[in-house]
Amino acid sequence: MMECGVGGISDSCILHTCKKRRVCKGCIPPTNEIMAEIEASLPVLHLPDYYTKPSLEELVAQELLDPGYCSRVPDFTVGRYGYGYVRYLNETDVRGICIDEIVKFHKHEIVVYSDENDKPAVGEGLNKEAEVVLVLDSGILKSKDAQQDILVKKLKRIAERQGAQFVSFDLVTGEWKFLVQHFSRFGFGDDDEEDVVMDDAEIYDKEKESPSNSNEMELSHSLPSHLRLDPVKMREMRLLMFPDEEEVEDLRHKSSSGKEYVRPLQTSAQAIIPRSNPPVARKTPFPLLEYNKHWNFDSNSPGGILMVQQQKGMPLRTIKSQGFQLDLTHETPVSGNYARNIVDAGLFMGKSFRVGWGPNGILVHSGAPVVSSGNHKLLSSVVYLEKVAFDKLVRDENNKVNEELVDYALVSPLNFHKGINHVMKKVEIGPCKLTLQKLEANRTTLSEITHQYCDLIERQLSVPGLSSSTRLGLTHQVMTWELIRVLFSEREQKGLVESLGADNEEDMMQDEKEICQDVDQEALPLMRRAEFSYWLRESVSYHVQNQISSLNDSHYLQHIFVLLTGRQLDEAVQLAVSKGDVRLACLLSQAGGSTVNRSDIARQLDIWRNKGLDFNFIEKDRLRLYDLLAGSIHDALHDVKIDWRRFLGLLMWYKLPPDTSLPIAFRTYKHFLDKGTAPCPVPLFIDEGTPDEAISWDMDKHFDISFYLMLLHASEETEFRFLKAMFSAFSSTPDPLDYHMIWHQRAVLEAVGVISSNDLHILDMAFVSQLLCLGKCHWAIYVVLHLPLHEDYPYLHVNLIREILFQYCETWSSDESQQQFIEDLGVPTDWMHEALAIYYDYNGDHSKALEQFLQCANWRKAHTIFITSVAYRLFLQAKHTEIWRIATSMEDHKSEIENWELGAGIYISFYLMRNSLQGDTNTMTELDSLQSKNAACQDFVSQLNESLAVWGSRLPVDARVAYSRMAREVCDLLLSAVGEGATRDEQFSCFDTAFSAPIPEDRRSAHLQDAVYLFTSFLSEIAT
Repeated sequence: MMECGVGGISDSCILHTCKKRRVCKGCIPPTNEIMAEIEASLPVLHLPDYYTKPSLEELVAQELLDPGYCSRVPDFTVGRYGYGYVRYLNETDVRGICIDEIVKFHKHEIVVYSDENDKPAVGEGLNKEAEVVLVLDSGILKSKDAQQDILVKKLKRIAERQGAQFVSFDLVTGEWKFLVQHFSRFGFGDDDEEDVVMDDAEIYDKEKESPSNSNEMELSHSLPSHLRLDPVKMREMRLLMFPDEEEVEDLRHKSSSGKEYVRPLQTSAQAIIPRSNPPVARKTPFPLLEYNKHWNFDSNSPGGILMVQQQKGMPLRTIKSQGFQLDLTHETPVSGNYARNIVDAGLFMGKSFRVGWGPNGILVHSGAPVVSSGNHKLLSSVVYLEKVAFDKLVRDENNKVNEELVDYALVSPLNFHKGINHVMKKVEIGPCKLTLQKLEANRTTLSEITHQYCDLIERQLSVPGLSSSTRLGLTHQVMTWELIRVLFSEREQKGLVESLGADNEEDMMQDEKEICQDVDQEALPLMRRAEFSYWLRESVSYHVQNQISSLNDSHYLQHIFVLLTGRQLDEAVQLAVSKGDVRLACLLSQAGGSTVNRSDIARQLDIWRNKGLDFNFIEKDRLRLYDLLAGSIHDALHDVKIDWRRFLGLLMWYKLPPDTSLPIAFRTYKHFLDKGTAPCPVPLFIDEGTPDEAISWDMDKHFDISFYLMLLHASEETEFRFLKAMFSAFSSTPDPLDYHMIWHQRAVLEAVGVISSNDLHILDMAFVSQLLCLGKCHWAIYVVLHLPLHEDYPYLHVNLIREILFQYCETWSSDESQQQFIEDLGVPTDWMHEALAIYYDYNGDHSKALEQFLQCANWRKAHTIFITSVAYRLFLQAKHTEIWRIATSMEDHKSEIENWELGAGIYISFYLMRNSLQGDTNTMTELDSLQSKNAACQDFVSQLNESLAVWGSRLPVDARVAYSRMAREVCDLLLSAVGEGATRDEQFSCFDTAFSAPIPEDRRSAHLQDAVYLFTSFLSEIAT
C-alpha cells in the first residue's frame, strides 16, 4: 500500500481518516478528487463527549451539495455534554480546524486557543464573535445564594470584568449565556467560584472563634486567577523549576478550639499531581501588611514597612478580593490621584511586573504598596489600566473632548506657526534624507506675532462650556504673550505709538505722537518701562477689583491703598476728593513722580517720630499711605499680604526712581526675594486659584514664567537649568502635561534670538504626546521636524518619525489629508508604505501588505508574504495574470531575495514550463524532443520538492495544494507527449519524473497504471 503523498489521498487513507474524524465509511463515495478536497475541508474531532452543529456527517453532505460550504458554515456550534457550548455568529471557516486542540470546556469555563502563539487574529478561525453558554453545577444552584437576582448580579460582574456581555441566566437549567468579541479564557476563576458559592457562608464557627485583632488580615492568594492564568499550569511550571520547594497547602486547618477550617474548593492541581513523598516544609513568607510613604531605613521607626509573621495558632479566614480604589483626595501630576490601598505583595514587589506604558497615554500599573487607611482595608491582586490625561486641555467643564477647542488650542496655532517664515535644512541621516525646519523671525515682527497668538487664545476663550481653571490658564497665556512683546520686541524707526494709559511716567508719550526717523536710543529703555508698567497694571487689575469688592465702603483709606497697589491713581485721587480729603488727594496726584516729593514725605514722617508725635491720633491706614508715598514699601506692607506682581509694581512705582531701567527693577525684586522679604512669584493659577492648590504648591521649585522672562530680559541668562525651569508646564498652567503653548513661546523666543538651546527635548516630546493622544499624527511629525539636530543623538528624528508612523498607522492612514500633509513635510514615502504594510499584515490583509512592501522596496518581506499568504490563493482562484505581474515585479531584485528560485521563481518557472509544453511559440525556451521536455520537467519537480522542504511549516495546506496542482498539470502535459517516436527508456524516464512529483495519490495511481500498461506492452513486444 502506498503512503499518502502531498495533495492527495489513497483509499486506505480515506478510510482511516473517516474513522479518525468519526465519519462513517458510507458517507463518502468511492475515492476521487472531489472526495479528497471534501476530506481536507472537514474539521477534526476526537473526544467522544464533544459535539458540533452541524455534525461532521452533515458537513460532508452539505459539502457534496454545495462545494465550499465548510468555508462559510452559519451558526457553527461546538459543545461538550454537561458543560455548555459556544455558537459562532455569522459564517465560520471550519476547514481543517482541529477542534480537540482549540476548544476546551472545563467546569464553569471555556478556553479557546489556550496557546497564545497559535491564536489567529481577531475575526479569523475560531477567535471571533460568539455566544457562549456555560452550565453551572447543582452545588451553586442549591446554595443559599441561589436567588435569581443575586446570581444574575454576580454573573454580570464576572462577565463585565472579563470583557464579555451578559445575556441571560436560567436558574432552572443553570445555563449562563454571554457574548464575547474574541476568545482567550472565559468563565469562573477560583475566587469567582468561591464568591458565588461561599460568599455568605460561615467558614468557621464564629461563636467559638478566638478573639483576634481586626486590623490583621491575610492577603489574597488569588493572583493567577486575577491575571487569567491557569492555576494548574502555574503549579506545574513552579514544580518543574523549583522541585525542592513544593508548596505546603493543607486542605484542613484546625483552630485552637478544635473547629475545622475547610477550604471551599480544591484546586485541580492538587487532584492531578500525586504526592509520592511527604511535603517539604518551608517557612511561610512574611506578608506585607502596611506601608507608609514617609518610611525610612530605621528599623525602629513605626512608619517603616512592617513585616508581620502569621500567627500559627489562628485559623485563616478567606477575604474576598475586591481590588483597590484610587483615593481622590491626593493628586499627582500623572494620574491625578494617589492609590493608598492594599495590594497583593507578591504582585507589587515581584520582579516580573512593575509598570508599563501603552499607546495614547495608557498607564499599566499594580497600584501602590500595601498601606492602611484607618479601619477601611481592601485587597487587590489586580493590574490596573489608567489613561493619562494628555487631552485635558481640550475638555470642557463636562470632561468631554470639544472639537472646537481642539481646533483653537492646537490646530490653529500650529497653522499660524506654519505660515511664518521657516528656514529649511535638508540633512542626510545615514541613508535617510529629511528636511528639518526652524522658525525665522526678528524682533521688529515680534509684536505682530504675539498679537496673532493672543487673538487665537481669545477665540478659544469664546468657546462656551470652559471650566474656570481653563479660562484662568488661557488668561495667563495672553498675559505671557503680551509680556514677551513688551520685553523683547523692537520698534520700527518711524510709526505711531498708542497711548498706554494715564500713568505719570507714561505721559512722556503723548497720544498718537509721531516718532522721529531717528529715535533717541536713551529713550528706548524708558519707553519699554512705560509699556511694562501698563502691562503690570493690567495684569493685577483682577486682584485689585476683587480686593476692593470685599472691603467696606466706610474704609475709604483702605480703598485708596488697594488702588495704589494697582497703579490706579486717577481713581484713588477722585475717591480722596469725594471724601473731602483734599490734601491727601494732592499727595496722591504726585505719587511715583519726582523723588524729591518722596524725600519730603519721608522727612516729614521722621520729624513727627523725632518730635514724639502720638500716632494714635492718625489713622493706621493713613500712615500706611504716607509710608507708601515715601517709598517705604515694606513699612506700608506691614501685616498686609499682596501678590508678587503688585509688590513688583510698588517697588517700581513708589520706591525706585522713575527713570530706573527694567533690568535694575527686576534685579532689585530678585534681591528682596532671595532675602525672603518679597512674595514668591507663583503662577497666576495659584494666585487666583483655590486655597488647596496654593497649599500644595512647591514655592522653591516652580515660579511663574513671567518672572523667568523678566530675569531673561535683565541678564539674558540662557543656561539649560534656567531654561528648563522657565519652560516647565508648572510655570504657566495647572496641567503638568500641557506644553502646547510653551512650545510656541520657546520657538518664537529662539527665532528672535532671545534664547538658544538644543537640550529642551522634553518640551518637544511632551507636545508630541499631546498631539498623538488626539490623533494629530501629521502635526506631531511637524513638531519633530523642528527638533534641533543633536550630535549625540543623530538618529532622533528618524526614530521618532518612524515610531509615529508605525504606532499610529491606523490613525493617519484613514485620513487622506494627514497622509498628504506628511508627504509634503518631506517624510520618505517608503516609511509610510512600510508602516502600512506592517499594519495590514498584522490585521491579516496580506494582499494589501504585499503591495505596500513592494512600494517600499522591501523585497525580502514582500517575497515571504507572497509565498506564504498570497500566491497560492491567487493560483487557486485562477488569477494567473496577477501572479505573473507580482512575481515579475520582484524578479529584477532577486539577488536581494533569499530562496528566490524556491519561492516566486517556482511560479515563473511553472508558467514558462507550461507554455513550452503546450507548444507556445512566444516562449523563450523551445522544447523539441521528449528528452529535453523530461529534463526540464525533472528540474521543475526537483525545484518544487526542494521548495516544500525549505519553506516547510510556513506553507499552509492550501499552498501545498497549489504546488500539487502545478506538479499535476506539468506531469500531465509531459506524459501526454509520450508517443510512438520516443524510446522505451525515454518513456519510462517520463513516468519516473511523474512519480517523484508532489501530485495527488489518485493521479499517481493512474500514472502507475499507465506505466504498468506500457511495461506490459514492452514485455509483449520482446516475447514476440
